[in-house]
Amino acid sequence: MLPEQVVAVADLGPAALREILNRYGLEVVLLPTAASIPGSYWGESEAGLIGSTLYARPDTPVHSVLHEAAHFVCMDTRRRVALDRDAGGDDAEENGVCYLQILWASELDGFGRTRMFQDMDAWGYSFRFGSAQRWFEEDAADAREWLVDHDIIDATGAITWRCRKEQEME
Repeated sequence: MLPEQVVAVADLGPAALREILNRYGLEVVLLPTAASIPGSYWGESEAGLIGSTLYARPDTPVHSVLHEAAHFVCMDTRRRVALDRDAGGDDAEENGVCYLQILWASELDGFGRTRMFQDMDAWGYSFRFGSAQRWFEEDAADAREWLVDHDIIDATGAITWRCRKEQEME
């Protein structure tokens, strides 16, 4: 069950999410409320990913949609092409995913970072300092650097609107 205090897709509207995620080549498919969500790692109302398609329902939390979409953006091409439910990745990438979903929250009218922090905390994301906001403001330099290194954000912290840049083989 969705905690009542968490913003769902129906509260925000799928158009705003599509506007952001289509820029990365992600198709957002909105399913009926009772439908099973293909590619959902956590089940229930959580967003799902298969290839470049993100599945959600009206009761899917916005933070879940942005988190799964950020996995798509942050993973390497090999994993992106074979993606079916489990995004994989290491801890550094997971931190980048969380950081990016917070940045995207600022791009959504009626949502924003403060709301993202609240929803992440309500849903149970765990960070060393006990809250998403404290992690983002005090402990996420490594996540920011990872995103810069992969050309997902630039050195100023601005979103580049590109998927992960492949590292050159040495």
